[in-house]
Amino acid sequence: MQTVHIDLGLRSYPIHIGSDLIAQRGLLAGHVRDRAMVVTNETIAPLYLDHTMAALGNVPSSSVILPDGESFKNLDVLNLIFTALLAENFDRNCTLIALGGGVIGDMTGFAAASYQRGVDFIQVPTTLLAQVDSSVGGKTGVNHALGKNMIGAFHQPVAVIADMHTLATLDERELRAGLAEVIKYGFIIDSDFFTWLEANLEALLARDAEATGEAVRRSCEIKARVVEADEREHGMRALLNLGHTFGHAIEAAMGYGHWLHGEAVSAGIAMALDTSRRLSLIDEETRVRGLKLLERAGLPIAPPPQISPDTFLQFMARDKKVDAGSIRLILLDDIGRSHVSADFDHAALHATLQHFAA
Repeated sequence: MQTVHIDLGLRSYPIHIGSDLIAQRGLLAGHVRDRAMVVTNETIAPLYLDHTMAALGNVPSSSVILPDGESFKNLDVLNLIFTALLAENFDRNCTLIALGGGVIGDMTGFAAASYQRGVDFIQVPTTLLAQVDSSVGGKTGVNHALGKNMIGAFHQPVAVIADMHTLATLDERELRAGLAEVIKYGFIIDSDFFTWLEANLEALLARDAEATGEAVRRSCEIKARVVEADEREHGMRALLNLGHTFGHAIEAAMGYGHWLHGEAVSAGIAMALDTSRRLSLIDEETRVRGLKLLERAGLPIAPPPQISPDTFLQFMARDKKVDAGSIRLILLDDIGRSHVSADFDHAALHATLQHFAA
């Protein structure tokens, strides 16, 4: 087991990375206060819920099983968690455990932030995307029909337990979607990691344990350093949203669940590369290099053509990074270097939207 630490003062916590961690007695229970409520979904429950409950040992625990999918990441389904907690008289000394992918992690974290004005929670991510991104950093929330993740809170977990064994049951599409967030880290801040990914992509697609463990560890280390510097996204943490302004628009416009989050982010990165090239921030060689890695990962490099430029702009205008009415984009200066800007020539953005719509 490897451990990456996030240093946030009183909100600091460990990220444990290794195999068969869910079943390791004492590891999970050691982070629980008085009682535990495990929140999972219909897909993950048959695979890992019994192991998780057994690992809690003598800790009084219950579970709630939610429907699976991005389309269920809403306030109505969130209320099922509150109902379960209240029905069993859980008090503010309880600990919620998010057993699942990004949807479960975001919803459980938001429930923990809200229940009795804040209780502890543990992230046990079971997808690659959740292990490298959504389980780390304390962003929680649910979707609204008019925008993704627009209702939520910052609420840090007390621990993240990333069990690499769970990736063995991850379907191929979900694995590739998770790689989009891994590749993102190389794009925005670490050119050496990007080069490593170019050399090791086939091993990652083959689920090689050593390569996958290295990718998860390095991704968590990068995100940890960014979150430590800017916990509530007032500055550099926004860089972690490369491709997300475009990607969230794709998810909302298509209907949540039609495109996986990582797929939409990949298309969004391709659009950010295009805009950065039109602004002469990167050269054509860099743009093509970026697209090639996404393509090798089996990820989309274009949005659905039926989304019009006007529809993109409509959803992008509701993005959380909008500042004083201005759309802010994460733009690339090179592989491994990026910046956030609202002060760019919007003709380049419109040209990108027109290009992909055509």
